[in-house]
Amino acid sequence: MTEAEFQKLLQRYLDDQCTAQERTLVEQWYERLDEPTGIHLQTQNQEAVEDAIWQRLRGEMAPEEVGGRVIQHPASFWKTAPVKWIAALLVLGVALRLLLPATKLPDFLAGTQAPTSAWTLRTNQTQQIQHFALPDNSQITLHPGSSLRYQTAFMGPKREVYLQGEAFFNVSKNKRRPFLVLTKQVVTTVLGTSFRVKAYAGSQEASVAVREGKVAVQARKDAQLDATPTHPAASGVLLLPNEQVVYSTTSRRLKKQLVTKPALLLPQSFEFEERPVAEVLTALEKAYGVDIVYDASKLAGCTVSISFTNESLFEKLGLLCKSLGATYTLADAQIKFNSKGCELSEAR
Repeated sequence: MTEAEFQKLLQRYLDDQCTAQERTLVEQWYERLDEPTGIHLQTQNQEAVEDAIWQRLRGEMAPEEVGGRVIQHPASFWKTAPVKWIAALLVLGVALRLLLPATKLPDFLAGTQAPTSAWTLRTNQTQQIQHFALPDNSQITLHPGSSLRYQTAFMGPKREVYLQGEAFFNVSKNKRRPFLVLTKQVVTTVLGTSFRVKAYAGSQEASVAVREGKVAVQARKDAQLDATPTHPAASGVLLLPNEQVVYSTTSRRLKKQLVTKPALLLPQSFEFEERPVAEVLTALEKAYGVDIVYDASKLAGCTVSISFTNESLFEKLGLLCKSLGATYTLADAQIKFNSKGCELSEAR
């Protein structure tokens, strides 16, 4: 396919007159924009084109559930799209003439057949969360105003889905086929676990929080898509249960921290009668899978009598601090327990 032929293909895509294979080629180009080999437009047009194609993917199929199955119906994008989207796509041909070689397209578009697997777009247009399963039996909880695009039948070495908005994933384990959630801001990779991704359009932040297992997160730009939790990317972040990472589009940095309300991972009794404070802290560490840092020398010989019931982790820590005259602070994904020693406490 030559450059001129690709420009004609883009026009057919706009007119909704291309074949399924041709449509896949255009969408492949779009999906690879953030890869190092992707063909980018000038800065002032890039975001507009990305939004245009994303809205096309959302708008061209109006999901309808029939007997529990999502049926897609074609819609007319050309007639209903805002003028700025249409204009952005029309400049694509001119930009490609400047950016592409004169004789051929990039290798991923040249001389290859489009994948035969179709894509399904699921959009939650209700005010309630929606539950459904992916082809690999991974369970999805999709929040209102969110969209998830995935292959109708997963093919290839990776299971890739594209999210805009918020969803909770309970992914079927498959060590040979990593599961990737791609948003405009971040890429999340797992082998099989449960986690939440939040990345709404227009938001200055995206976040990933882990319920179980290990999750690798990278910034979407220049992401290493073959990275896994077993072999994470050098620039990525590895998350464990009760940890989350927040990506800022302003700073373009990933910040690792604890989730707002850590879940109890290992239920146990929290009844302590004249027990060492270090023992209480160790029990909390194991129960919630967190890392609590403290000065062992200052707590040496310090005991406490205390019992916890249904309080959250931070409420438990607050009660412990109150009984000891201590404090705690959060630093990234760690908890720092600060005590001046037992001589100031009434509980020994």
